[in-house]
Amino acid sequence: MRRFTLWTFLAALAVSATASDSTVRPWKPEGISSAKFESHPAFDPQNGDFYFVRSSPQFQGWRIFVSHCTEKGWSEPQAPSFAGDGVEADPYFTADGNSLYFISSRSVNGVKRDNLDIFRVDRDASGTWGVPIQLPEPINSAGAEWFPRLAPDGSLYFGSVRPGGLGATDIWRARLDTKGAWTVENLGAAVNTAGDEYEPLLSPDGTRMIIMADADLYETHMTKQGWAPRTKLGAEINQPGLKVGALFSPSGKSLLFARDTQGPDSGEFFVWNDGVDEAWPPDCANR
Repeated sequence: MRRFTLWTFLAALAVSATASDSTVRPWKPEGISSAKFESHPAFDPQNGDFYFVRSSPQFQGWRIFVSHCTEKGWSEPQAPSFAGDGVEADPYFTADGNSLYFISSRSVNGVKRDNLDIFRVDRDASGTWGVPIQLPEPINSAGAEWFPRLAPDGSLYFGSVRPGGLGATDIWRARLDTKGAWTVENLGAAVNTAGDEYEPLLSPDGTRMIIMADADLYETHMTKQGWAPRTKLGAEINQPGLKVGALFSPSGKSLLFARDTQGPDSGEFFVWNDGVDEAWPPDCANR
C-alpha cells in the first residue's frame, strides 16, 4: 500500500497560479463510484484513506466504508474496524486525524436502538481505532442528530430534531464551558427556518458555513453580529435532486458533495471549484 505523510498530502492540494470561473464537475473515482449512492466524503489527514457513506440508490441503509490508495488505485471499500450494527453515516475527521465523528443508531451497552446519535472514535498511539464513544446530553437528545462538524474554536455544530427549534430539524451549536459542561444553542432565524436544516459544514477558517436544507445547499458568513442570513448557492450546484455530505478542501476553495442525479448512477460525487484551479480531491492514480 502506498503511504504518505500529511505534508505530502497537503502539498498535492496546492492552488495553481491561474484562476478560473466557478465550475462543477463529476468526481467518479474508479473503485469508489458504483450504481449505489455514495456520499459524505472524508479524507484521513494522517494517511489519505478515503472514508465515505454508501447506501441504496434510494439513499437508505447508510453504512460507512473506507478505501486505501494502493499502487493499483483505490482499494475495494470495506467497513472500518469501528463499524457497529444499525445505520452509520456522516464521518468527519478532526484536523490532526486523531479522532473521527459520525452518527449511528448502533447498539449501546447491548441495547438495540433506532435513534441516530453522535459518536466519536479515537486512535491510539499506533494509529489503531478504539471503541466509539456516544457523546453526552445535551449534544445527543431523544431526537435524531446529524452531521457533527467542529469549528476551529472547538464548538460542535450539528443538525438535530429536538424541542426549542424553529422547524422540524435545525442547526445547533454545542460549546464546552470552563467547568467542562456542554451547553447547546439554536443558531436562530439567520440559519434555521420552519423547514428542515440538516447539515452544517464549517470552512477551515470557521468564517463560512455551507448548510444542507430541504435538499439544497446554502451558505452563510460569520460577522461581528454572528452568522449572516443564509443565501442559496447557484444553479450550477443546486441542480434537481438531493445534495448532501459537503466537504471543503483544506484551502476552503473547493467543495466536494454528493448529488442524486436521478439517473442510473443514483448518487454521485461532484466538485465545485470556486474560482480557482485546485488539485483536489486527491488523485490516487497519480500519487
